[in-house]
Amino acid sequence: MTLTTEILSQLPGDVLTGLRRADSMLTNLRQGNQVIPQVVTVSQENISTREWDVIICGGTLGILLGAALAMKGIKVALLERGILRGREQEWNISRKELEVFLELNLLTATELTQAIATEYNPARVGFHQGTEVWVEDVLNIGVDPLYLLETLKQKFLAAGGTLLENTPFSGVVVHPNGVVVNDTYTSRLLIDAMGHFSPITQQARGGKKPDALCLVVGTCAEGFPENHQGDLLLSFTTLENQCQYFWEAFPARDGRTTYLFTYMDADPQRIGLETFFEEYLRLLPAYQNIELNQLTFKRALFGFFPSHRQSPLKTPWNYILPVGDSSGCQSPLSFGGFGAMVRHLKRLTDGITEALETEQLSASALQLLQPYQPSLSVTWLFQKAMSVGLQQKIAPQQINQLLSAVFAEMQQLGEPVLKPFLQDIVQFSALTQTLLKTNFSHPMLVAKIIPHVGLISLINWLLHYINLAMYTILFACAQILQPWEKNLSPVAQYYWHRWVDGWKYGAGKDY
Repeated sequence: MTLTTEILSQLPGDVLTGLRRADSMLTNLRQGNQVIPQVVTVSQENISTREWDVIICGGTLGILLGAALAMKGIKVALLERGILRGREQEWNISRKELEVFLELNLLTATELTQAIATEYNPARVGFHQGTEVWVEDVLNIGVDPLYLLETLKQKFLAAGGTLLENTPFSGVVVHPNGVVVNDTYTSRLLIDAMGHFSPITQQARGGKKPDALCLVVGTCAEGFPENHQGDLLLSFTTLENQCQYFWEAFPARDGRTTYLFTYMDADPQRIGLETFFEEYLRLLPAYQNIELNQLTFKRALFGFFPSHRQSPLKTPWNYILPVGDSSGCQSPLSFGGFGAMVRHLKRLTDGITEALETEQLSASALQLLQPYQPSLSVTWLFQKAMSVGLQQKIAPQQINQLLSAVFAEMQQLGEPVLKPFLQDIVQFSALTQTLLKTNFSHPMLVAKIIPHVGLISLINWLLHYINLAMYTILFACAQILQPWEKNLSPVAQYYWHRWVDGWKYGAGKDY
């Protein structure tokens, strides 16, 4: 019996079956065996009535946007395949990012405080035989999903929202003047918040394999010595299974959560989730300096997160907008989920409201709500540098040495450079300073990047880097022109605001 089978069999629920089901999905994705859903069809006939302004499919994170829209007086229905409730495991985020809940009047200050289950400081970034950096107030807040979602659920209902629980999405027909969802519910706009594996997203991507994957496994367990510190990104091994292993750890309400994650391509011969979980259990004692038999495991965590270079996703249909993980609006370094949704919550709330008010609901108009962001696209090179091809030969310690050098330079440049990057935000000035310092301090190490990532990837990255500079300039110009926008018509203002939002987020100026 493997360690994975032994430990997961002790947990409540059929966790081992869930892990193997996820592994099967991963195998099918890697082999290109996925059936492409055909859930979106188009009709040339108008619908006679549109009962709602917006229908949101996917309630777990869709409730954030649904509540924000409902409190603006928009008529919203939310479809959730089960009962809308949060999970046991906290969502990690930085305190500053939570201010959007106050700004949109979704939570009171008291409610926001109650939603915070855990908080820790400091957090560590470290690499095998190299740099160790400590930071404060970065992804150090654990939000209670059970409390947060229940509170937003009640706010949503009080604002007039309609919650349709136990109502899985089955299909949508796009008409010239709106959509019909599940052959029953009519609306002016459908918002897809069903996540990475949304059938709408799968159909829009046409079964294309992801360009990269992030595999994550972990547990929450009791029995660790008291520790109020955390790890954001830590490695203590060289390459294993043609992967660089990274760890994350932080206090939880009922123990300590530890994750193991790694980046890779979608080659079918890559390591699977169950094998990766076995690696996690093999290495956990060395990582946390504790024996497995000293721990009481409360729950297991596992998943895989696909990334596509063609992101955020722009669907070809009118009246359909993907948000959150459905749109792929996170970088290939990020797990996405709660943090990515919160980061874009105000932008999406304002943009969708304007789109409804000005009837800008065509595919081309809605695509502006999920703009190209060079601040995310430049991170593809980082993902490439943190992974290794299945047949590629590099020194076992090369990734650790590169990351150690980069973070040492960022530490010297200070928190304005280091903190945004750790929160998945890249800015032109910070990136340029880091690149210059690293290149001058470690020229031989930087030279190894070219054969590692490939010349084509480097040229592609250079284009995004130039665009990052351009977006920074464009956003600065937009700030100067802000008083002029009041002279625009409402429709023109919609387009202007979307361009400015694109420049702002594309330059990492939302930090």
